Amino acid sequence: MKTFVATRLGAMLAILVALTGVMFVLQHISPLDPVKAQLGAQASAEAVAARREALGLNEPMLTQFWNYLTGAVSGDLGTSYRTRHSVLSDLGDFFPATLELAMFGLAIAILLAVLLAFSTTLRWRGASILRAVLFTGSSAPMFLLGILGLIVFYQQLGWVPANGRSAIADLPDGPTGLLTVDGLLHFRFDVVADAIHHLLLPGFVIAIGPAVAIGRVLRSSLIGDMDSDYARTARAKGLSEGRIMAGHILRNSVGAALSMTGLQVGLMFSGVLVVEQVFGWPGIGQYIAQSIPVADFPAIAGVTLMLGALYVFINTAVDLLQAAADARIAVTGG
Repeated sequence: MKTFVATRLGAMLAILVALTGVMFVLQHISPLDPVKAQLGAQASAEAVAARREALGLNEPMLTQFWNYLTGAVSGDLGTSYRTRHSVLSDLGDFFPATLELAMFGLAIAILLAVLLAFSTTLRWRGASILRAVLFTGSSAPMFLLGILGLIVFYQQLGWVPANGRSAIADLPDGPTGLLTVDGLLHFRFDVVADAIHHLLLPGFVIAIGPAVAIGRVLRSSLIGDMDSDYARTARAKGLSEGRIMAGHILRNSVGAALSMTGLQVGLMFSGVLVVEQVFGWPGIGQYIAQSIPVADFPAIAGVTLMLGALYVFINTAVDLLQAAADARIAVTGG
């Protein structure tokens, strides 16, 4: 087990270093001069030279990469050309909104996936309708699903708000930046209810695709394990199918679903960036959408590195959870 954990952690670090190297190379082959982007096109030659020296751009390439890598590790992602603030500070302002939406969407996705897998495996009444709705929704692009959701549930029915995170002006100030959590910590249940109201539609939009992917994998595992020897033994003892599923089959079937969940979480964050544009959600999707047209490379690189690190970390955590659930994975190396 220790060897398995060390191998996975080493692979995670190697991928993160490689991702940082890619962003470093892209920054250097970009036609945009970072010094002129900071000082302006009319800056004097002396000011440009002094700034290049201060930024270490006259150092050998390997030294520059080392400085870039150690800076990224310590949280120094540079200064945004557009906002003139540190990229880390900007991410701290925008990322909580994205994280809250992604976590809410993931919770809905897992709930729908389990419901889809169990209902179709045990053949509950209405399972075919649920399956048809989820499969139809997952086949549509997220932006189109979001627009259709706004037309139906906001414009026609008036059940949900059109955009933003909250309609309340005096929101609690921290400490997490997550309105649902901060509302609970400050006993502002009106903030919690309003935040969930705003999360519902975009949360369902980003959840449908992952729910189908996770649910299909979980269903396949459940069906395979239902014919196993231990399942037949449990039936012989007179246990119901529900108790057999929950008490015996689910743990052995959850490994593949965990792996798919890790993959879908990474894809979900990329989908969140699109959904934020549709719903006017003030997260990193808005931040990067405003940074790309002005070639704000530090901001773009900062978002890329953050999402890449998050994706790698989540998948490493999923691997470790799978090994904890099934010791055979650690022995065979996955």
